[in-house]
Amino acid sequence: MNSPSTAEEALKTTPLHALQVELEGKMVPFAGFEMAVNFPLGVLGEHKYTRAAAGLFDVSHMGQVRLHGAGRAEALESLLPADVANLAPGAMRYSQLTNDQGGIIDDLMVTNAGDYLYLVVNGANKDGDLAHMQAALPGGVTVEHRTGDALLALQGPAAAAVMARLAPGAETLVFMTSMAVKVGGADCHVARSGYTGEDGFEISLPGGCAEELARLLLAQDEVASIGLGARDSLRLEAGLCLHGHDIDTATTPIEAGLNWSIQKRRRQMGGFPGAAVIQAQFRDGPARKRVGILPEGRAPAREGTVIVDSVGNDIGVVTSGGFGPSLGSPLAMGYVTAAHASAGTPLGLVVRGKTLPAQVAKMPFVPANYFRG
Repeated sequence: MNSPSTAEEALKTTPLHALQVELEGKMVPFAGFEMAVNFPLGVLGEHKYTRAAAGLFDVSHMGQVRLHGAGRAEALESLLPADVANLAPGAMRYSQLTNDQGGIIDDLMVTNAGDYLYLVVNGANKDGDLAHMQAALPGGVTVEHRTGDALLALQGPAAAAVMARLAPGAETLVFMTSMAVKVGGADCHVARSGYTGEDGFEISLPGGCAEELARLLLAQDEVASIGLGARDSLRLEAGLCLHGHDIDTATTPIEAGLNWSIQKRRRQMGGFPGAAVIQAQFRDGPARKRVGILPEGRAPAREGTVIVDSVGNDIGVVTSGGFGPSLGSPLAMGYVTAAHASAGTPLGLVVRGKTLPAQVAKMPFVPANYFRG
């Protein structure tokens, strides 16, 4: 086992590391990087600030990938169930790399950037994803890992006003579309997307320009720096999956309630790993389903909490759980048998040897504020 000092030395840093330290970020290891879990405002304050104004997140640990070459869309479709070939220029889709059992190797965003496909994959999985794509894609399609690029996320109801001020034209984007635009003088790829349930933008740019742009954004009255802690509580309230927790290689998109991410053509034609399993679950329904859970009382149900039915039978497990600052109460997500997945179904959560009452709840837990035009 590595000593703490050795492990610390092995951590990578993002282009905003020095700025995060300057802003008194509490730095922790995350996905192989040293990143801020929170700033002096605290996780609760940062969560509420993002819901009320605009939070700036450093997500440069994510993997940014460009696919080049003729037939790249059709080639990528051999690895995931989204309709990539019919993506309009600038449009983006959420999808998953699947294995032969229909399990989720990783979830990702794919954008038609015109001359190439732009992918954003999870930071903890990016090395495996790159190896998987390089091994499976045909020789004419090249995989470019953009290790020098940064990725910032500006999220919250004031984000559009900030972008209109600093990058005129970007505010005209609608949810899940993107464009090349200068932000504060830097050449950026800007997408109207995010991981909080709020309106917002994700900004990809050369790492050498990232600190200057971040300082410009933070100089706006509406913007505050937000850490990983609030990012997690925001995505949980939004009912969004975290790979390695709510979805993994043993979970299919249908079990996870991600049916909407598989377009009609791909449902019918297949042609991706695990297609037969996923098509059968579309037809017959899965044996288990991801659900939202609202515990009664104040005790949160953490990941790994066993879920039981009204007579104490084990029917599932919590995959993400905590306190929802916007709700003012605990909340969770997990998997239960399909017979217990309807909203309002009573459940029991086994916490420290006691069974606490809860019920299945619709997701998202707070209304989504995506801008659809």
